[in-house]
Order: sequence, then structure tokens, then C-alpha cells
Amino acid sequence: MREVILKIQPVELHKILKFEGMVPSGGVAKLAIESGDVMVNGEVETRKRKKIVAGDVVEFNGEKIRLIAND
Repeated sequence: MREVILKIQPVELHKILKFEGMVPSGGVAKLAIESGDVMVNGEVETRKRKKIVAGDVVEFNGEKIRLIAND
């Protein structure tokens, strides 16, 4: 599992997928989320604008990241 530092919180889920290179574009991120292919904290998440904060774990396409605060 890769750890990602959040400089600001919260961040919308689709932006996390895009900025962390898990998808090639924001449009692909939104489609993946709508399709139920993304999990947040072990549960399928279908809200594109779901607010992600430190401590959350995002999973997509076999990749898992944990978000941590920028202290």
C-alpha cells in the first residue's frame, strides 16, 4: 500500500484518482467511480465528489493508497 500526503483536506475522490496517476484523466476517474470500480475504506463508492480525508484508503484496479495528513 502506497501512502499519499494530503496538503489540503478534504479532496474529492475523482481528483485523488487523477492526481495520483491511477487513471489517465478526470473523465476516466468519474466513469470508474460511477461504475462501482472504486472502493473507499473497503466499501464500493459511487459518489464522484466523495470527500476524502487523512486516514481513508482508496482502492482501484489492484492499487491501494492510504491518505495521510501533512503535519
